[in-house]
Amino acid sequence: MKRRTVLGLLVTSASLTCGVAAQNTPKVARIGWLTAQPASSLAPFVDAFRDALATLGYVEGRNLLIAFRYGDGAIERVPSLAAELAGIPVDLIVAQGDAAFEIHKLALPLPIVYAISADPISGGLADSLSRPRDNMTGITLMAVELNGKRLELLRDIVPEIRRVAIVGNPEHPGAHLERTFSEQTARRLGLQITYFPTATRDELDRALTKIAANPPQAISLLADGFAIEHRARIIDFAMRSRVPVVSGWPIFARRAAGPIRARCQLEKRAGAGPRRAFITSRARGRGHRMIALVGRLHVP
Repeated sequence: MKRRTVLGLLVTSASLTCGVAAQNTPKVARIGWLTAQPASSLAPFVDAFRDALATLGYVEGRNLLIAFRYGDGAIERVPSLAAELAGIPVDLIVAQGDAAFEIHKLALPLPIVYAISADPISGGLADSLSRPRDNMTGITLMAVELNGKRLELLRDIVPEIRRVAIVGNPEHPGAHLERTFSEQTARRLGLQITYFPTATRDELDRALTKIAANPPQAISLLADGFAIEHRARIIDFAMRSRVPVVSGWPIFARRAAGPIRARCQLEKRAGAGPRRAFITSRARGRGHRMIALVGRLHVP
């Protein structure tokens, strides 16, 4: 089952539990969408969310109202935005990303459905994956063991790789688990790992400066909301530096697809020598999609 359908089912279930009318009644279901991120960084996810609800019979303008609130990168705005949604009032709130952890502190008298890439247990949202806390439930896209698998995939694609930079947000709940799995796999594969914490834009700037000064042979990008928001900066940097990147979500691969196609066409017309092109590789593991981005490298 696709993630968009799972989230749609969760939202629908929570709505019905709270007395929101089912699709065969005229009452309009009112859902609040709350995130600390800017709208532009989440457009594909919002489209998927709408599509999933429409599949379940909930259509805006007919029996559904979605009130969107974006923090535009300011997590401190979440409490006031949540208060706006509660004042409408909405029947439930869908909290995306880090906003879920902020809204949990507010103890709102509303059901909350979250969609996060973090570990809900480390973040205090659940006692276990089968026991969510308080009035919150949702899904997590985190599969920490796949971080090691992605390094194995990268090594299979580019066997000569020995030095890998891990770029990740240490404030992302569960990031320590992702780093641990990556380092364990790296030791087994004989890879040298350098970790670059990137919780802020300034830290990201400093990390990319250090990477540029001593380029690794590959980058493992730990996926979270911060990485999505700054994906253009990270992926474009890797493309210019001709450093392979591996990460967990299709959105990073899509960022590279257009520029790479254009560059391949230009080099083909110019009669450039053989190079290893970007590769998008998909594999299945425990129901999650694994995406590998491999940058353009000179083939010896």
